[in-house]
Amino acid sequence: MVRESTSAIVGRNEIWRSDFATEPYEAGWAGELVLFVRALEAGGADGVEARVQISPDGMHWVDEGTRLTLPSRKDAIGYARIAHFGNWVRLVGTLPDGAALKIIVTIHAKA
Repeated sequence: MVRESTSAIVGRNEIWRSDFATEPYEAGWAGELVLFVRALEAGGADGVEARVQISPDGMHWVDEGTRLTLPSRKDAIGYARIAHFGNWVRLVGTLPDGAALKIIVTIHAKA
């Protein structure tokens, strides 16, 4: 049997400064997710981590516990694998003053 899978872009050509969050993604059908963050432009984000958050309704969020190190140079990629996430997922974080990332964020989900 072939497993169902899909890829979704939840952030494209966005410039992150200070506090950021991706669009929520509804993935209750999936059994596992991989989130990728690629830097299209980067500056000052060395060692900064983003947090995976989950939600029962797409409006009220809690930290899931998984973190990923954001890419700190152009075309670098950060990623995180998660399972047991309920229905909604997103990525959030805070960049230090003066830091900025232009990003593309994709979620790859498998049943």
